[in-house]
Amino acid sequence: MSEVKKPPSPGESGRWTRIVTARPRLSLLLALVVTALAVLAGSGVAERMGSGGWEDPDARSTYASKVLEREFPGSQPNLLLLVDAGTGAGAGVGAGSASASGAAGVDHPAVAAEAERLTAQLASEQGVAGVGSYWRTHLPALRSEDGRQALIAARVLGDEKTRAAVLERIAPRYRGEHGPVRVSLGGPVAVQREVTTTIQEDLLRAEVIALPVTLVLLIIVFGSAVAALLPLGVGIVAILGTNAVLRGLTEFTDVSVFAQNLTTALGLGLAIDYALFIVRRFREELAAGRDPVAAVGATLRTAGRTVLFSALTVAVSLSAMLFFPMYFLRSFAYAGVAVVLLAAAAALILLPAALVLLGERVNSLDLRRLWRRGRAGAAAGAPGADAEAGRGWARATALVMRRAPVFAIATTAGLLLLGLPFLGVKFGTVDDRQLPKTASSHLVQQQIRDGFPGSPGAGLTVLAEGAAGPADLADYRDRLAALPGVRVDGPVSSGARPGYAYFSVVTEGEAVGQRAQDLVGQVRGVDAPFDTSVTGQAAVLVDAQKAIAQKLPAALALVVLATLLLVFLLTGSVLIPVQAVLLNALSLTAMFGAVVWVFQEGNLSGLLSFTSTGDIETTLPVLMFCIAFGLSMDYGVFLISRIKEEYERTGDHEGAVRTGLVRTGGLITAAAVILAVVMVAIGSSRVTNTKMLGLGIALAVLMDALVVRSLLVPAVMKLTGKATWWAPGPLRRLHERFGLSEGESAPGPLPQVPGEAPDPDRIPAGSR
Repeated sequence: MSEVKKPPSPGESGRWTRIVTARPRLSLLLALVVTALAVLAGSGVAERMGSGGWEDPDARSTYASKVLEREFPGSQPNLLLLVDAGTGAGAGVGAGSASASGAAGVDHPAVAAEAERLTAQLASEQGVAGVGSYWRTHLPALRSEDGRQALIAARVLGDEKTRAAVLERIAPRYRGEHGPVRVSLGGPVAVQREVTTTIQEDLLRAEVIALPVTLVLLIIVFGSAVAALLPLGVGIVAILGTNAVLRGLTEFTDVSVFAQNLTTALGLGLAIDYALFIVRRFREELAAGRDPVAAVGATLRTAGRTVLFSALTVAVSLSAMLFFPMYFLRSFAYAGVAVVLLAAAAALILLPAALVLLGERVNSLDLRRLWRRGRAGAAAGAPGADAEAGRGWARATALVMRRAPVFAIATTAGLLLLGLPFLGVKFGTVDDRQLPKTASSHLVQQQIRDGFPGSPGAGLTVLAEGAAGPADLADYRDRLAALPGVRVDGPVSSGARPGYAYFSVVTEGEAVGQRAQDLVGQVRGVDAPFDTSVTGQAAVLVDAQKAIAQKLPAALALVVLATLLLVFLLTGSVLIPVQAVLLNALSLTAMFGAVVWVFQEGNLSGLLSFTSTGDIETTLPVLMFCIAFGLSMDYGVFLISRIKEEYERTGDHEGAVRTGLVRTGGLITAAAVILAVVMVAIGSSRVTNTKMLGLGIALAVLMDALVVRSLLVPAVMKLTGKATWWAPGPLRRLHERFGLSEGESAPGPLPQVPGEAPDPDRIPAGSR
């Protein structure tokens, strides 16, 4: 064992420590000012966010949609007015009312007159175009099979924010009862608006749930109410700062409202993780006899550097989503990178300043004493449950390492088995069914699916540009009609400018089912004497899948290579970075398997209150991988850095693994439980995609902490032995030059565990 060195003086703590500890009151005052400015800058951010971003903006389907909106607004209606003649105030209109005869319901003169008035009024609204209705076209697809309902369809023009503003302005004039009919609003615009408002309400509820529960858990972990409030404060600063960043980004680019959920989850989760390790190490250093300034210096050199490395690995993992063109994914990169870096900055700048000011008072208000006093036979100076927890981790780690092959094989097989359902994953697009069944736009869309023979916007739309004449269009129509199992309507060529036309291609089955996706390729393969572009829900899905498949290798390469490099710089080992990547990926199998088993196949849908669509939105697995992999690396870095610190101090590989896990196992578990609580609060959302994200990440975090870090990592490191730390000469010299070292540690034969009060009897004499 290496010689125990004296604790460093304040002057040895480095330039950063001197900067942080020089004027702690001024640092905290500046932090309060910056936080107050962030509150002002981030106000109203949700109102400027969108709820779309699932499509590839560079795809031909997106191009076709934009041209069709300009030239043929009525070809792709995004607002539907469901006119019900059977439940309105005037259901009893006339002798033999509209509702009394299913065949004559929407065709009753009084109903038709009111519907025509609503159609004309909607057509006169600013920002609305392409208005049509059953009463004007008499298309069977716009009339329900029982004759009691019919549709008015329109196109709300502009981008997402403009469309939302138009809907907000006109909706009250149409929703509700109008003489003999009742009107409900549906279509993509209404669905997107309801998704946005639902997410905002759910996010507020999640914060109300998560904050007090998190505070209680932190008090249990630390014991001290003062210490428990510090991580919560860091999290609040990170969340408010990220909202300000997102508000600024909305001035230049589209940002998804879903990103706010990640801001809250990671803002609380990672900030608490980082603060947990900083505060825990600071309390250890105080217990080792250091004064507050020296304790902060030692903490920043050890836990502080680990936090910095962890933040970099998580940020790199989240930044991989910038490779993808969909602004839904890019928004999570914006929010994720911002909140990670702000959480790390608060933990490394504001928190040390607060710790210098608090000193020994960080252990004040130990609320667990109330519980201890109530226990029969509790001795005043006994280590109690904390010491028992430390011995429990030691016994568990010893058992795992004695039976390393068994634990390694059994754990790996179990995780792979849990991931098997993902082999049957089916990808789709989001629709109204991600909203709760009671949501008004969901109810409208469900009535259209169940009661109408077809609906506007279903099938594929083929845009023709530069058409030479009617003969060319007719010839192309015949070629399309020759495809098996399709009906072709059109061409429609009365656009604002000559040379444009479009066809509607309809087939049986789901709008984004496999048949519809296959049809996209078939239609695109039909030769035409002019330029054609295919759009529609299935075409958007096919193009999104293609974009993700093209960008995924580069994104994965960034995550893997950056992880290998950062972990190598941290450890100097060749094997540990490879282990980190493989074990992190293995920890995600349960999450992906559960996503398919629950949300695609519909198991537990009643318990969790969601509607299964039989598929998974295409971008969500990418999003969940980037988040969960980053969080897994977060815990991996904390554990590996402590093991490395012990190995450098003692040279005993197995002892370092045992001590590293004993010192950090309880803390990693506590951090994972707290983050899981936050993610479950996010997962309580009524929007299915948010529910899937929150519950899936919560499961991944718990599996990583309780299974991978506790069982698989020590088993694998036992099997690899001292070869774990091997590196070839050139790489070893590279690490010696550019790698980061944890510096000196506070030695001690027995570690303190989370929340343990300092016990002088457990501190070596040379350190007191």
